[in-house]
Amino acid sequence: MNRVCITGGAGFIGSHLCQRFLDEGHELLVFDNFVTGRQENISRFRSHDRFSFHKEDITESITVAGDLDWVIHLASLASPAFYQENPIETLQVGAIGTQKTLELALEKDATYLFASTSEVYGDPDVNPQPEDYRGRVDPFGPRACYDESKRYGESLVWSFKEQYGLDVRIARIFNTYGPRMRIDDGRVLPTFVRQALTGEDLTVYGDGKQTRSFCFISDLVEGLRRLLASDLQTPVNVGNPDERTILELAEMLLEMTDSESSLVYEPLPPHDPRKRCPDISKVRSELNWEPTVELEDGLERMIDHFKSVINSPVSDPPTDGPSQ
Repeated sequence: MNRVCITGGAGFIGSHLCQRFLDEGHELLVFDNFVTGRQENISRFRSHDRFSFHKEDITESITVAGDLDWVIHLASLASPAFYQENPIETLQVGAIGTQKTLELALEKDATYLFASTSEVYGDPDVNPQPEDYRGRVDPFGPRACYDESKRYGESLVWSFKEQYGLDVRIARIFNTYGPRMRIDDGRVLPTFVRQALTGEDLTVYGDGKQTRSFCFISDLVEGLRRLLASDLQTPVNVGNPDERTILELAEMLLEMTDSESSLVYEPLPPHDPRKRCPDISKVRSELNWEPTVELEDGLERMIDHFKSVINSPVSDPPTDGPSQ
């Protein structure tokens, strides 16, 4: 049994990772301030004798008594719908929160995993994006608070490795989807599913020819778990290279939900990436990992989950349109 600290454990990815660790027999100490995480994501774990929850803002403090084996830093405002409304908090979580969790890992002599993002590549001129691609980003753009928080976070993690010998892992996570995503998440997939199920028109930005690649949550969790168990300390892409256009995705969801919704087109937001697709050669060769869940199968599971949320007495309020 390992003793594991997870920040952002009440979030979409965090709660699925909690389930995996509990199933494996580990002890969990979970930190979240519920800015985007939700009580219902972790309610199933609350009575577990190997699970403890701490409602804390990790930019202010994070204290753990006793030993730790792993520190996993997932806390972040990952959707443009949230981080563009809270740019300073987003930067602080990526900077101050990362430093405090790194200091905790150093104090406990624990292995540290940093959840980075495909957004470090910005609006890429290389497709698919390999880990040695340095990116094309704008520190003053509308997505900068998130992009730069993760780029700085990676640099800080690497500095702790170089200066103190801390054992680190860096996962560049590409678009991930599945049950427990917020219905008001704001990103394209949950927004399209909600719109299709409720009869709203699906909002497509630009001509819809921009591409994204979607990885189902169980595949991502397996990738993170293999990374944590490895000795791979340099950044690694974790995502699904099945690249689809936004228009293709919208049409697929209309068919899968038997929706009578139409497509409406809005201007493409500034700095919206035209391409997003991981080169997973490194994770294939180093960790023997690749995604196994086909997009259609994963969407069926997500649609079923969103139906239950929409039909429940209490659900998250929707945002206006998708961030793609």
